[in-house]
Amino acid sequence: MKRRIPAVHGERQNSDSVLEGAFLVRVDRVFFRWHPQRPFYALRFAILEPEEKRGQLFTGRLYCSPKAIWRLRWFLRDFGYDQDLMGRDEVDEKALLRLRGIVRISHTTLNGRRFLNLSGFAPASEWEELSPSTVSREEVSRDL
Repeated sequence: MKRRIPAVHGERQNSDSVLEGAFLVRVDRVFFRWHPQRPFYALRFAILEPEEKRGQLFTGRLYCSPKAIWRLRWFLRDFGYDQDLMGRDEVDEKALLRLRGIVRISHTTLNGRRFLNLSGFAPASEWEELSPSTVSREEVSRDL
């Protein structure tokens, strides 16, 4: 029996479906994954802004290895994680749920595989300053 499965032949997906840029997000789900050299948190984010991407989900990793712990601290600080828990070096997965902030997403291709990078974070209160629509309006006004 033959079945038709779209995109099984390996053509690239439509580039419109690839998320890139800055997004106001909410932490939707968190899982800790243990690995001997590189333990990490797998985080699923729900996009809140911009409006045209609202409701879309994406998943990223934050590694807990000694070389990468700075990025986890950056994320926790900017998303408003409980400072008391941070002071005790504790990360509570339940306390991470529903935290809000800004994530900058980029992609890297390595050995033919595409990986999503959480390349930057900012507090949710800075969304008006950092949102793509605000930046583009400022660029237009400068050009005039």
